Amino acid sequence: MITKMTKYTFLLLSSDTDDFLRKVQDIGLIDITRSRKPVDPASARLFHEAEEARREIERVSRCDYSKDERHIALSADLASAEAALAEKRHWGDVDREQVKALEDAGYRFRYYTVPAKKFNQAWKEYYPLEVIEEDGKFVRFVIVDHPAGSSSDFQVQETHLAAEPMSAIASQIDSLKDAILARENEMEYRKQDLPILEKKYAEKARTLQRYLARQKSEKAAEEYISVMTGFAPTEDDARIKEELDRMSLYYLSEPAKASDNPPVQLRNNWFARNFETLTGMYGMPVYDEFDPTPILAPFFLLFWSFCMGDAGYGLILIALGMLLRKGDFDLLGLKKHWRLVTTLGVGTFVIGIFLGTFFGVNLKEISWIPAGLRKLMLVGKLEIAGTAYDITMIAAIAIGIFHICLAMVIKAVGITKRAGFKQAISTWGWVTLVVGGLVVAGLALTHVLNAAATKIAIIAVGVLSVLGIFIFNKPGRNPLLNIGSGLWDTYQTATGLLGDVLSYIRLYALGLAGGMLGGAFNQIGTMLLGTNPTWQWLPFIVIVLFGHALNFAMSCLGAFVHPLRLTFVEYFKNSGYEGKGLDYSPMTNEINKENK
Repeated sequence: MITKMTKYTFLLLSSDTDDFLRKVQDIGLIDITRSRKPVDPASARLFHEAEEARREIERVSRCDYSKDERHIALSADLASAEAALAEKRHWGDVDREQVKALEDAGYRFRYYTVPAKKFNQAWKEYYPLEVIEEDGKFVRFVIVDHPAGSSSDFQVQETHLAAEPMSAIASQIDSLKDAILARENEMEYRKQDLPILEKKYAEKARTLQRYLARQKSEKAAEEYISVMTGFAPTEDDARIKEELDRMSLYYLSEPAKASDNPPVQLRNNWFARNFETLTGMYGMPVYDEFDPTPILAPFFLLFWSFCMGDAGYGLILIALGMLLRKGDFDLLGLKKHWRLVTTLGVGTFVIGIFLGTFFGVNLKEISWIPAGLRKLMLVGKLEIAGTAYDITMIAAIAIGIFHICLAMVIKAVGITKRAGFKQAISTWGWVTLVVGGLVVAGLALTHVLNAAATKIAIIAVGVLSVLGIFIFNKPGRNPLLNIGSGLWDTYQTATGLLGDVLSYIRLYALGLAGGMLGGAFNQIGTMLLGTNPTWQWLPFIVIVLFGHALNFAMSCLGAFVHPLRLTFVEYFKNSGYEGKGLDYSPMTNEINKENK
């Protein structure tokens, strides 16, 4: 559901703008119309400073050494020094004074390391070559160039050898390790500064908010007066007006209209609220549009559960959700979504039972499972027109048909609400044809309608559909143009709907693949176990645990991506949802450091 908004228009002196915006931030409920991104070099600088502060908080709070420039530089130097020492050990130290004396006399030392298979013994005859070490894998040798340059044509890449003695390199390594440890201790100690860093970030973010709001304001009376627009939930009118009246400023308030393009705040029940983040990933609805979340939530849960397809994996998700709620760790940023993870786990467990799979075990083959429950499992074949099909595949296609039909009805209702019935006649024609046709077919197949009633219903659906799709799809336009437009729309819709329905087979395919892969790991482990296992229990446990962990991870990835595609492409396309609304983002002192 989309929260009703009130539009506020503020008229104030330009000199009072900054003070007004500070007070608006104190209220924390008004979304002042402003850009969400930098609009000029000054705002870009403020944005960059705020981002740097946010990243510093992230580095300090997580002690993320991989993002600390100083730690990265020290680690790179340590790796280079350790590699240099490892190489130096193969060659040993040399007398630098003697080497320098030879170099002053015109000689040059060249160091080489080549694989043992590529070392050519004939090189010893043509070049002043001395082998230093052979370890079976590599041959390390040195060539001394005479002043005449006798080995200048040797076509092998030289090995870089540190000039410092091994003791100096080892000392450098110790110093770098000490420096890295000191940096890590410093970063750990800096956690005490988190309140200061968060305060610094919040102030920079608030400054950016005020700057963007000032830039968006309209200037009047030779720029002495600023006009600003803001929006806030209607339910907070009393509190907001009380605060505004204390400021002694002139403002107007009125119910927001769709033409004002107000920001959108979603408000749903405890179940659908868990899925609002998925709606936000696609885009918020505009103010006069339907909130898709209440429809998205149960279908995404159903799609996810079908793709996972295993009741045992549902228990893992439930346990993970509880750990995210109570634990101090944050796996892949899912801690704030622990309710969603738990909900998906419950759905996976329930659907997994109906699909008859528990950690790859076929539940329908287990004798102690109640017979009534086994009858409810979607396992086995169903014969249609002499051909047997998997019941799960038929269920997936049936879900897809219902999902698309629901989307078409929502699209027709939405257009009717926003533009009137005349503009929705064509859409209602398609709804009548597809949805009405399926309803009539279902009633006829179940013998609710007799032959005569079915014939009348088919004629009624056909006539209404033809009138809506071909004759009155654009009222007031030449009927011949309407017919041509209807034919083109028929081609696009017919081919599109067929492809959309077939897309839902992925629900069956992913669930089947996950169940089969889990069963395969069980079978491999059982084969190793044998009939009288002793030590074989160890490889059995390793294979089963590793196999199911891998299958669980792959299933989660597929169960997220494919249901999201079915929602964003098949459903949103057929429901006419565009997701071009603005998210409600009030100016406030409480800055969320996770938001950029």
